[in-house]
Amino acid sequence: MLRIGLIKEEKTPKDTRVALIPEQCVAVEKEYGVKVVVEASESRSYEDDAYRQHNIEVTNDLSDCDIILGIKEVPIDKLIEGKTYLFFSHTKKKQPYNQKLMQAMIKKRIRMIDYECLTHGDGQRILGFGFFAGAVGAHNGLLTYGKKYGAYNLKSAHECFDFEEMVNQYQHVYLPNLKIAVTGAGKVASGIVEIMDQFNIEYVEAEDFVEKHFEYPVYTHLKGHTLYVRKDNGTYHRDDFHKFPQHYQCLFARYLSATDILMNGIYWDQNIPRLFEKEHLHDPSYRMNVIADITCDINGSVPINVGASSIAEPVYGIDKKTFARVAPYQNTNSIVDLMAVDNLPNELPRDASKHFGQHLEKFVLRDLFQTDASEIIERATICKDGKLTPLYEYLSDYAY
Repeated sequence: MLRIGLIKEEKTPKDTRVALIPEQCVAVEKEYGVKVVVEASESRSYEDDAYRQHNIEVTNDLSDCDIILGIKEVPIDKLIEGKTYLFFSHTKKKQPYNQKLMQAMIKKRIRMIDYECLTHGDGQRILGFGFFAGAVGAHNGLLTYGKKYGAYNLKSAHECFDFEEMVNQYQHVYLPNLKIAVTGAGKVASGIVEIMDQFNIEYVEAEDFVEKHFEYPVYTHLKGHTLYVRKDNGTYHRDDFHKFPQHYQCLFARYLSATDILMNGIYWDQNIPRLFEKEHLHDPSYRMNVIADITCDINGSVPINVGASSIAEPVYGIDKKTFARVAPYQNTNSIVDLMAVDNLPNELPRDASKHFGQHLEKFVLRDLFQTDASEIIERATICKDGKLTPLYEYLSDYAY
């Protein structure tokens, strides 16, 4: 019988998410005829006893497992030779901080299937935590504004038992007539928009957002042609933008004088124009003094992002004159408060784990357990049998 192990997360800072929650382990065993075991952990959001109560074995040794599921990178000294691993390896972009991990997986002849690379035939990702990153990031952005200006109070997401407790606060909180700009078109943006809806913040068109005054809180959602246009003819085509982002300009500067809070959920790389430049902060009409940089690219789409913050201390201030990092929550418009937590889903680990496990069970495990080759699994297999797979041979100078 195939044995599936859920690994204890050991990367620092601790991650409390898990690939399958107890009820999902039971369902997987029943549906696929496999055995699921869980490595004992003192910090997992679903405690060991929750698995035991569902008759799932808890152990300190996964060496007899065939497939091992994690979330974050596995410490090199914990890798078991010859096993199949699934986790977010953060190696496909040749991330320097994980080069030794990549080399160790090759040396130990590990079959590495990266969650990030699991895609449908059209390239759409199957697994991820983007929705909860967006939801928690939006919550944090609203919390930051209330704390900065003494307007209202919210409990942090990580202080809540789950998503339901977090959003139940909103019925008792009355927002001022804020204007909130949401950017992005993916799962992160969908999480942000969910919080806008949960808070009953009204959506308005981009033109109205800039030109009109509202007596209640509103948001606009900027993506595609409302955010980027070609420099030569002012048009936007999605495929063209992703292929030639350097040919586009960003339109966000026109929203700087209208926006109170930015909820940034866009994908960014160095060829994509930034939302604004540091110098825009010196413009007298600049208004945006709270930013939730949810995708959190250092010196990226938000150029005043000078580094990731933590769940414990999620916000730092940026002096608008000097761009120096200063203390947050000062009731002054001379400082921009920036939320830049880079592991936001871990603030709601129970909900994030349940959502992740549902997609893993529905779209991945059937292909993983079958004996025939699966295109989904093959596309996500970075290495096996001591070498890179053909799709990832571009990592040769990084992996060997």
